[in-house]
Amino acid sequence: MKQVIQNFKTGELSVADVPPPALARGFVLVRNCFSLISAGTERSTVSTAQASLLGKARQRPDLVKQVLDSFRKDGLAATLTRVRTKLDTLKELGYSSAGTVLVSMDTQGRFKPGDRVACGGGGYASHAGIVTVPQNLVVRVPDSVGLDAAAFTTLGAIAMQGVRQANPRLGEFVCVIGLGLLGQITAQILRANGCQVFGVDTSESMTALAAKTACHTARTRSDVGLESAFAAFTGGHGFDSVIITAASQSTDPVELATAILRQKGVIVIVGAVPMNILREPFFYRKELELKISCSYGPGRYDHSYEEEGKDYPYSYVRWTENRNMESFVRLLEHRSLDVQTLVTHVFEIEQAEKAYDIVTGKTPERHLGILLKYSGVSEAQPVLEVSQTPSVSGTTPGIGFVGAGSFAQKFLLPFAGQGGDLISVATSRGITAKSVGEKFGFRTHSSDALAVLSDPAVNTVFIATRHDTHAAFAVAALEAGKNVFVEKPLALSEEELAGVLESAGRSNECRLMVGYNRRFSPLACRARAIFQKVAGPLLINYRVNAGFIPKDHWTQTEQGGGRILGEVCHFVDLMQFLTGSEPVGVYAMCVDAGNDQMPDQDNVVIALRFQNGSAGQITYLSCGDKSLNKERIEIFGGGQTFIIDDFRLGEHYAGGSRRTLKLPGKGHQQEVEAFLNVIRDGQPSPIPLRSLALTSVATLAILDSLRTGLPQANFALNAVLPQNTPRSSDASVA
Repeated sequence: MKQVIQNFKTGELSVADVPPPALARGFVLVRNCFSLISAGTERSTVSTAQASLLGKARQRPDLVKQVLDSFRKDGLAATLTRVRTKLDTLKELGYSSAGTVLVSMDTQGRFKPGDRVACGGGGYASHAGIVTVPQNLVVRVPDSVGLDAAAFTTLGAIAMQGVRQANPRLGEFVCVIGLGLLGQITAQILRANGCQVFGVDTSESMTALAAKTACHTARTRSDVGLESAFAAFTGGHGFDSVIITAASQSTDPVELATAILRQKGVIVIVGAVPMNILREPFFYRKELELKISCSYGPGRYDHSYEEEGKDYPYSYVRWTENRNMESFVRLLEHRSLDVQTLVTHVFEIEQAEKAYDIVTGKTPERHLGILLKYSGVSEAQPVLEVSQTPSVSGTTPGIGFVGAGSFAQKFLLPFAGQGGDLISVATSRGITAKSVGEKFGFRTHSSDALAVLSDPAVNTVFIATRHDTHAAFAVAALEAGKNVFVEKPLALSEEELAGVLESAGRSNECRLMVGYNRRFSPLACRARAIFQKVAGPLLINYRVNAGFIPKDHWTQTEQGGGRILGEVCHFVDLMQFLTGSEPVGVYAMCVDAGNDQMPDQDNVVIALRFQNGSAGQITYLSCGDKSLNKERIEIFGGGQTFIIDDFRLGEHYAGGSRRTLKLPGKGHQQEVEAFLNVIRDGQPSPIPLRSLALTSVATLAILDSLRTGLPQANFALNAVLPQNTPRSSDASVA
């Protein structure tokens, strides 16, 4: 399919052939007919990408801060790698479109193939022939409304939310500052609401259009009679509310708003303007109210609403972003709005570059609403059947990736490409598949994971998707006869784990590996070598300054399974490796903070007991200061001590002396190399199946301990482990 993409590093914008996106539960697959270019927002996005590195830094100081923080914590080399990976990425453009449903997996059964719909959301309703959109960002479009008009729905919802924040009553005086596309729609909505609308803009053409179609009166900002016009329009009382839809680096829009409002008036900021508000002479004396309008409305930036499809109760949240979209479409249906007067250009998708030349000013031409049209868009690619023919016979790893987000691009793909042939990559978004495929030199790229699993040239599959899909993809890959490297965690439940282990037990020739990289780090391997020679058990203190992650981040939801399943498994595995023994008991205790934004389980102390008498404690916390190094491991045994400080610096205390070791690295490169080497050499997986299972079971037991407040011991391994799984503790050594 055709899609508008931009390389964030070079700024190059093009229309490319991209695989259609994959469909998931709670999403709707839509064939676009029209999409709207939001000139203000997209001009800023495109211009930032086209700027020099210094220009990008000036426009995005927030990203510069992230780079500096990374440099202080991880050093120059790691930071440069991350920056290059981030910059050299293809980005989609657009967030408002309309078309017809191809397939729907919405959980309410609201949409059927052929339904006419409007779609919203950055990264979803993009300028592409086919899009996949969360169900709460899709609304039906009646037959009486053209899909070209419906393509304005997302922008209409933004305008709708701004008006709702102002809460205007019938007959009230409202001023709209900024009469671009968003301001024109806002003024039309206000007029349909029975308000008296005055518009202000710096452009004479925009004020002329607004005066004709949206506002009762519209003037340019430079008009010498503007102050008198305000007084005449409001009878000298001032405006009840002002909605700022302008995009400006000047404080003038806010200053003007404070001057023209009545006592106790309301300012609503929708556009991007500075808010350096002066207390005097107006804000304090008039007791003004300032409100910020958040995009399409309640639900925006809420993962559970937008991606999981959970709606807010109608009685308590009357106007969500979905209901704002529906309301806008209803206004179009009743002819209360006229967006056709706002359309200045319509381009076929293949001509999108010409459209953006106008938006960015490369082609100087008056413009407002620019639509992209999709004629003759092809259907989605058919689903491929998974081959059941084993494909592990080759000694050279033929590598396929299912999922290739930022983690895979930073820590897996660079090393996988050095140790095997990169054959095929599949991601849920076609643009990501294309970007990764071209960047790392894969032979093929797709949005269909089955294309990777069914490719006979692929004998080794890396799974780097979100956590809730790991087990299912691992089972599918093993059943297809592939070697499998799956990022942690292996499974989110005992049932999922049992399914993976059953498939692994049947696939004797296939190797299963989980991305427990820390055991492969140079310092961990050095510590293991030292304590292998020590008689008696070890005691390990492991402190993890994990940092705060918002409660609505995907790792904290059902997709991620939480931080204990998603990350603590790393530390359980490393303790297995260091002690050379199996965990046989756990006890966990978390804080009781009563903080809704920080789950109690993100601050936990875990005690582990091992079969050989060793003991370990994991202190995992998100309430510490982020300037502190993330991980510190203290290992005691046999009269010796070994300290690992954030996998960069080691300290070995023995015989009354101290030795410092500088062996940086968390083991990402070594784990990938070890996995690919055993495939080439025909050897077993670097981490035995039993050890992988024990790590998952112990991590699940930690959650059980937190739920019950009781120690968990004698893990029921027979329920999840094949009977013939070897029990040798030495096998857990990398």
